[in-house]
Amino acid sequence: MNAIDLLIEDHETLKDLLSRLTDTTERAVKTRTELLQKLEMEVSIHTQIEEQILYPAYKEAGGKEEMKMYHEAKEEHRTVDALVLPDLKATDPSSLEFSGRAKVCKELLEHHIEEEEEEMFPQARELFDAKRLEEMGQQMAELRTRLKKEFSARNAA
Repeated sequence: MNAIDLLIEDHETLKDLLSRLTDTTERAVKTRTELLQKLEMEVSIHTQIEEQILYPAYKEAGGKEEMKMYHEAKEEHRTVDALVLPDLKATDPSSLEFSGRAKVCKELLEHHIEEEEEEMFPQARELFDAKRLEEMGQQMAELRTRLKKEFSARNAA
């Protein structure tokens, strides 16, 4: 699978988890907790895949516009990883505050996904040939498998 298709597949998974999370009510504590755990894992893995494989290659192959997009995308990752998700995890899942924070998380991630899919990914398709996109896709699939195992091992401990 090529890198862009793999990342779009990840985006679909994230959007589904976010919709399911924001559709819950304050009474769905167990469901919210489970969905938040899955979301955290998927966001973490997706972020690492992009930042270790796609983003450096994109920055290297591109010009000034790609450099700006690279930095913006990294900052959006940092905002979600360092601020939004930790706050959501620290919030009582039976509260209305959780509902509000989940909605903000969803909006931020959907904005980020939209920018990648409408701007960054089309540019990446121009910067890289099919062979290079396939190579990156293979690297991403391998990294994803390794990270999922590590995440599962951490949560089992």
